[in-house]
Amino acid sequence: MEIVDTYCEAFEGLVVQLMVTAKDAEFLTRAVNAFTALPSTVFGDAEGGIVRWLTEKETIDERIGAIVQLWVTGTGKKATAKFYEQFGRRVRQGILVVPTTAVFDYYPEKTNLNFNIMNNVGHCGDGYEWIVKKFNRKLINIPIMMGHDFLIEENISYAKGVMGGNLWLFCDSVDSGIKIGRETVKILAEIDNVCTTFDVCSAGSKPVPPDTKYPEIGPTTNHPFCPTLKDKLSPTEFKVPERVKSIPEIVFNGLQLEDVKLAMQKTIEGISNMKGLLKISAGNYGGKLGRYKIYLRELGLTESYFS
Repeated sequence: MEIVDTYCEAFEGLVVQLMVTAKDAEFLTRAVNAFTALPSTVFGDAEGGIVRWLTEKETIDERIGAIVQLWVTGTGKKATAKFYEQFGRRVRQGILVVPTTAVFDYYPEKTNLNFNIMNNVGHCGDGYEWIVKKFNRKLINIPIMMGHDFLIEENISYAKGVMGGNLWLFCDSVDSGIKIGRETVKILAEIDNVCTTFDVCSAGSKPVPPDTKYPEIGPTTNHPFCPTLKDKLSPTEFKVPERVKSIPEIVFNGLQLEDVKLAMQKTIEGISNMKGLLKISAGNYGGKLGRYKIYLRELGLTESYFS
Protein backbone atom coordinates (compact mmCIF):
# COMPACT_ATOMS: atom_id res chain seq x y z
CA MET A 1 0.00 0.00 0.00
CA GLU A 2 1.26 3.45 -0.87
CA ILE A 3 -0.04 6.96 -0.31
CA VAL A 4 -0.16 9.44 -3.16
CA ASP A 5 1.65 12.70 -2.42
CA THR A 6 -1.41 14.91 -2.85
CA TYR A 7 -3.94 16.88 -0.83
CA CYS A 8 -7.65 17.06 -0.19
CA GLU A 9 -9.54 20.29 -0.51
CA ALA A 10 -11.77 21.27 2.42
CA PHE A 11 -14.30 24.02 2.97
CA GLU A 12 -15.43 26.36 5.73
CA GLY A 13 -18.90 25.83 7.16
CA LEU A 14 -21.07 26.25 10.25
CA VAL A 15 -21.61 23.42 12.71
CA VAL A 16 -23.58 22.49 15.81
CA GLN A 17 -22.69 19.52 17.99
CA LEU A 18 -25.45 17.93 20.06
CA MET A 19 -25.99 15.13 22.52
CA VAL A 20 -29.16 13.18 21.81
CA THR A 21 -30.45 10.74 24.42
CA ALA A 22 -33.33 8.27 24.60
CA LYS A 23 -34.76 5.47 26.72
CA ASP A 24 -33.51 2.63 24.53
CA ALA A 25 -31.32 1.85 21.52
CA GLU A 26 -34.18 1.47 19.06
CA PHE A 27 -35.55 4.97 19.66
CA LEU A 28 -32.06 6.51 19.86
CA THR A 29 -30.97 4.98 16.55
CA ARG A 30 -34.15 6.10 14.83
CA ALA A 31 -33.80 9.69 16.08
CA VAL A 32 -30.09 10.03 15.33
CA ASN A 33 -30.41 8.57 11.85
CA ALA A 34 -33.36 10.82 11.04
CA PHE A 35 -31.52 13.94 12.21
CA THR A 36 -28.32 13.17 10.29
CA ALA A 37 -29.88 11.65 7.16
CA LEU A 38 -29.66 13.09 3.65
CA PRO A 39 -26.15 14.58 3.47
CA SER A 40 -27.17 17.00 0.75
CA THR A 41 -25.50 20.36 1.19
CA VAL A 42 -25.03 20.58 -2.58
CA PHE A 43 -28.80 20.76 -3.00
CA GLY A 44 -29.21 23.65 -0.56
CA ASP A 45 -29.91 21.55 2.52
CA ALA A 46 -27.73 20.80 5.55
CA GLU A 47 -25.62 17.71 6.18
CA GLY A 48 -25.22 15.71 9.35
CA GLY A 49 -23.20 12.89 10.84
CA ILE A 50 -22.74 10.80 13.97
CA VAL A 51 -19.58 11.48 15.97
CA ARG A 52 -19.92 8.56 18.39
CA TRP A 53 -22.34 6.57 20.55
CA LEU A 54 -22.51 7.01 24.33
CA THR A 55 -23.27 4.80 27.30
CA GLU A 56 -25.47 5.81 30.25
CA LYS A 57 -22.31 6.77 32.17
CA GLU A 58 -21.32 9.33 29.51
CA THR A 59 -24.55 11.28 29.05
CA ILE A 60 -26.04 14.29 30.80
CA ASP A 61 -29.28 12.55 31.83
CA GLU A 62 -27.75 9.09 32.44
CA ARG A 63 -29.47 7.42 29.50
CA ILE A 64 -27.87 6.03 26.34
CA GLY A 65 -27.05 8.66 23.76
CA ALA A 66 -25.05 9.81 20.77
CA ILE A 67 -23.05 12.87 19.77
CA VAL A 68 -24.14 14.25 16.40
CA GLN A 69 -23.19 17.18 14.21
CA LEU A 70 -25.15 19.24 11.69
CA TRP A 71 -23.41 21.37 9.06
CA VAL A 72 -24.09 23.91 6.35
CA THR A 73 -21.60 25.22 3.80
CA GLY A 74 -20.63 28.88 4.15
CA THR A 75 -20.47 31.27 7.09
CA GLY A 76 -22.34 34.42 6.02
CA LYS A 77 -25.82 35.68 6.85
CA LYS A 78 -27.56 33.54 4.23
CA ALA A 79 -25.79 30.41 5.45
CA THR A 80 -26.65 31.21 9.07
CA ALA A 81 -30.34 31.75 8.25
CA LYS A 82 -30.44 28.52 6.26
CA PHE A 83 -28.70 26.70 9.10
CA TYR A 84 -31.20 27.90 11.69
CA GLU A 85 -34.13 26.83 9.52
CA GLN A 86 -32.66 23.43 8.68
CA PHE A 87 -31.66 22.75 12.28
CA GLY A 88 -35.22 23.36 13.46
CA ARG A 89 -36.70 21.19 10.73
CA ARG A 90 -34.45 18.25 11.48
CA VAL A 91 -35.06 18.43 15.23
CA ARG A 92 -38.83 18.78 14.80
CA GLN A 93 -39.25 16.05 12.20
CA GLY A 94 -36.37 13.77 13.13
CA ILE A 95 -35.99 13.79 16.93
CA LEU A 96 -39.00 15.35 18.67
CA VAL A 97 -41.36 12.84 17.04
CA VAL A 98 -39.36 9.88 18.39
CA PRO A 99 -40.54 8.80 21.87
CA THR A 100 -38.37 9.46 24.96
CA THR A 101 -35.75 11.62 23.20
CA ALA A 102 -33.96 14.72 24.56
CA VAL A 103 -31.43 17.12 23.03
CA PHE A 104 -28.53 18.95 24.68
CA ASP A 105 -25.93 21.40 23.38
CA TYR A 106 -22.60 19.56 23.25
CA TYR A 107 -20.13 21.91 21.60
CA PRO A 108 -16.95 21.24 23.61
CA GLU A 109 -16.11 24.85 24.40
CA LYS A 110 -17.83 28.21 24.70
CA THR A 111 -18.56 30.00 21.44
CA ASN A 112 -19.67 33.55 20.80
CA LEU A 113 -22.51 32.29 18.62
CA ASN A 114 -25.71 30.50 19.56
CA PHE A 115 -29.20 29.87 18.30
CA ASN A 116 -32.16 30.47 20.60
CA ILE A 117 -34.37 27.71 19.27
CA MET A 118 -37.65 28.68 20.92
CA ASN A 119 -39.10 29.96 17.63
CA ASN A 120 -38.15 27.04 15.39
CA VAL A 121 -38.46 24.15 17.88
CA GLY A 122 -39.86 25.36 21.20
CA HIS A 123 -43.15 26.59 19.78
CA CYS A 124 -43.98 23.03 18.75
CA GLY A 125 -45.67 23.19 22.17
CA ASP A 126 -48.16 25.62 20.59
CA GLY A 127 -47.77 28.05 23.46
CA TYR A 128 -47.91 25.39 26.19
CA GLU A 129 -44.12 24.97 26.30
CA TRP A 130 -42.17 26.33 29.25
CA ILE A 131 -38.59 26.74 30.47
CA VAL A 132 -37.18 24.39 33.11
CA LYS A 133 -33.78 24.29 34.82
CA LYS A 134 -32.44 20.75 34.90
CA PHE A 135 -28.99 19.15 34.73
CA ASN A 136 -27.58 22.66 35.34
CA ARG A 137 -29.00 23.71 31.99
CA LYS A 138 -31.86 25.83 30.72
CA LEU A 139 -34.23 23.58 28.77
CA ILE A 140 -37.44 24.04 26.83
CA ASN A 141 -40.11 21.62 28.03
CA ILE A 142 -42.48 20.72 25.17
CA PRO A 143 -45.58 18.66 26.08
CA ILE A 144 -46.33 15.84 23.63
CA MET A 145 -49.07 13.21 23.33
CA MET A 146 -46.79 10.30 24.27
CA GLY A 147 -47.22 11.15 27.95
CA HIS A 148 -43.71 12.41 28.63
CA ASP A 149 -42.33 15.83 27.67
CA PHE A 150 -39.65 16.55 25.08
CA LEU A 151 -36.65 18.45 26.48
CA ILE A 152 -34.25 20.50 24.38
CA GLU A 153 -31.68 23.04 25.46
CA GLU A 154 -32.90 26.59 24.83
CA ASN A 155 -29.63 27.91 23.38
CA ILE A 156 -27.57 25.82 20.97
CA SER A 157 -23.96 26.83 20.25
CA TYR A 158 -22.67 26.99 16.71
CA ALA A 159 -19.31 27.90 15.22
CA LYS A 160 -17.18 27.74 12.10
CA GLY A 161 -15.75 24.35 11.23
CA VAL A 162 -14.01 22.44 8.45
CA MET A 163 -15.98 20.39 5.93
CA GLY A 164 -15.00 18.01 3.18
CA GLY A 165 -11.66 16.54 4.18
CA ASN A 166 -11.50 13.23 2.36
CA LEU A 167 -9.61 10.08 1.54
CA TRP A 168 -9.92 7.89 -1.55
CA LEU A 169 -9.26 4.21 -0.86
CA PHE A 170 -8.05 2.33 -3.95
CA CYS A 171 -9.00 -1.32 -3.44
CA ASP A 172 -8.62 -4.52 -5.45
CA SER A 173 -12.33 -5.51 -5.35
CA VAL A 174 -15.75 -4.21 -4.39
CA ASP A 175 -15.72 -6.54 -1.37
CA SER A 176 -12.37 -5.09 -0.27
CA GLY A 177 -13.75 -1.58 -0.75
CA ILE A 178 -16.71 -2.35 1.48
CA LYS A 179 -14.63 -4.01 4.19
CA ILE A 180 -11.90 -1.37 4.27
CA GLY A 181 -14.39 1.49 4.03
CA ARG A 182 -16.37 0.14 6.97
CA GLU A 183 -13.23 -0.27 9.04
CA THR A 184 -12.32 3.36 8.33
CA VAL A 185 -15.73 4.53 9.55
CA LYS A 186 -15.38 2.30 12.63
CA ILE A 187 -12.03 3.90 13.52
CA LEU A 188 -13.46 7.37 12.93
CA ALA A 189 -16.30 6.64 15.36
CA GLU A 190 -13.77 6.55 18.21
CA ILE A 191 -12.42 10.06 17.51
CA ASP A 192 -14.03 13.10 19.13
CA ASN A 193 -15.33 16.19 17.33
CA VAL A 194 -15.28 14.63 13.83
CA CYS A 195 -17.99 12.94 11.81
CA THR A 196 -18.38 11.49 8.34
CA THR A 197 -21.56 12.68 6.68
CA PHE A 198 -21.57 9.99 3.97
CA ASP A 199 -20.31 6.92 5.87
CA VAL A 200 -18.71 4.73 3.16
CA CYS A 201 -19.36 6.94 0.13
CA SER A 202 -19.67 5.13 -3.19
CA ALA A 203 -19.90 8.18 -5.42
CA GLY A 204 -17.07 10.66 -5.44
CA SER A 205 -18.16 13.59 -7.59
CA LYS A 206 -16.90 16.37 -9.83
CA PRO A 207 -17.65 20.01 -9.06
CA VAL A 208 -20.45 21.81 -10.84
CA PRO A 209 -19.83 23.63 -14.18
CA PRO A 210 -17.75 23.63 -16.21
CA ASP A 211 -16.96 20.01 -15.33
CA THR A 212 -20.49 18.54 -15.27
CA LYS A 213 -22.88 18.02 -18.18
CA TYR A 214 -26.02 18.33 -16.05
CA PRO A 215 -25.46 21.22 -13.59
CA GLU A 216 -29.14 21.35 -12.67
CA ILE A 217 -28.73 18.21 -10.52
CA GLY A 218 -25.52 19.31 -8.83
CA PRO A 219 -22.18 17.44 -8.79
CA THR A 220 -22.10 14.29 -10.93
CA THR A 221 -19.99 11.15 -10.98
CA ASN A 222 -16.22 11.56 -11.22
CA HIS A 223 -16.13 9.44 -14.36
CA PRO A 224 -12.33 9.14 -14.86
CA PHE A 225 -12.22 7.26 -11.53
CA CYS A 226 -15.11 4.85 -12.20
CA PRO A 227 -13.55 1.37 -12.62
CA THR A 228 -16.40 0.09 -14.81
CA LEU A 229 -15.70 2.72 -17.50
CA LYS A 230 -12.33 1.26 -18.44
CA ASP A 231 -13.51 0.11 -21.88
CA LYS A 232 -15.52 3.28 -22.55
CA LEU A 233 -12.88 5.93 -21.90
CA SER A 234 -9.65 6.70 -23.67
CA PRO A 235 -6.41 5.66 -21.91
CA THR A 236 -5.60 9.31 -21.28
CA GLU A 237 -8.99 10.01 -19.68
CA PHE A 238 -9.26 6.83 -17.58
CA LYS A 239 -7.46 7.45 -14.25
CA VAL A 240 -8.00 4.17 -12.37
CA PRO A 241 -4.68 2.37 -11.69
CA GLU A 242 -4.11 -1.24 -12.67
CA ARG A 243 -5.65 -3.84 -10.32
CA VAL A 244 -7.96 -1.24 -8.75
CA LYS A 245 -11.62 -2.29 -8.90
CA SER A 246 -13.20 -0.10 -6.21
CA ILE A 247 -12.57 3.43 -4.85
CA PRO A 248 -14.73 4.26 -1.80
CA GLU A 249 -14.45 7.80 -0.49
CA ILE A 250 -14.51 8.79 3.19
CA VAL A 251 -15.47 12.41 3.95
CA PHE A 252 -14.35 14.09 7.19
CA ASN A 253 -16.04 17.09 8.85
CA GLY A 254 -14.49 18.44 12.04
CA LEU A 255 -14.89 21.27 14.52
CA GLN A 256 -11.28 22.35 13.95
CA LEU A 257 -8.78 21.77 11.14
CA GLU A 258 -6.58 19.78 13.52
CA ASP A 259 -9.52 17.48 14.32
CA VAL A 260 -9.85 16.64 10.61
CA LYS A 261 -6.11 16.07 10.21
CA LEU A 262 -5.95 13.81 13.25
CA ALA A 263 -8.89 11.75 12.03
CA MET A 264 -7.31 11.32 8.60
CA GLN A 265 -4.01 10.27 10.18
CA LYS A 266 -5.57 7.78 12.58
CA THR A 267 -7.76 6.15 9.95
CA ILE A 268 -4.85 5.76 7.51
CA GLU A 269 -2.71 4.16 10.20
CA GLY A 270 -5.58 1.87 11.18
CA ILE A 271 -6.28 0.50 7.70
CA SER A 272 -2.82 0.62 6.10
CA ASN A 273 -2.14 -3.10 6.51
CA MET A 274 -5.55 -4.35 5.42
CA LYS A 275 -5.60 -6.87 2.60
CA GLY A 276 -6.95 -5.46 -0.64
CA LEU A 277 -5.91 -1.85 -0.04
CA LEU A 278 -3.51 -0.84 -2.83
CA LYS A 279 -3.27 2.93 -2.59
CA ILE A 280 -4.64 5.94 -0.68
CA SER A 281 -5.24 9.29 -2.32
CA ALA A 282 -7.57 12.27 -1.87
CA GLY A 283 -9.96 14.36 -3.92
CA ASN A 284 -9.48 18.02 -4.74
CA TYR A 285 -10.57 20.60 -7.28
CA GLY A 286 -7.19 21.99 -8.20
CA GLY A 287 -7.22 24.24 -5.14
CA LYS A 288 -9.86 26.50 -6.72
CA LEU A 289 -12.85 25.91 -4.43
CA GLY A 290 -11.93 25.10 -0.84
CA ARG A 291 -10.27 27.38 1.68
CA TYR A 292 -8.13 24.58 3.10
CA LYS A 293 -5.57 22.26 1.50
CA ILE A 294 -4.79 19.23 3.66
CA TYR A 295 -1.64 17.55 2.36
CA LEU A 296 -1.40 13.87 3.15
CA ARG A 297 2.35 14.18 3.62
CA GLU A 298 1.73 16.68 6.44
CA LEU A 299 -0.49 14.39 8.54
CA GLY A 300 2.35 13.07 10.66
CA LEU A 301 2.64 9.75 8.82
CA THR A 302 6.00 8.04 8.37
CA GLU A 303 7.74 8.58 5.02
CA SER A 304 7.60 4.84 4.34
CA TYR A 305 3.95 5.25 3.35
CA PHE A 306 4.79 7.46 0.35
CA SER A 307 5.97 6.26 -3.03
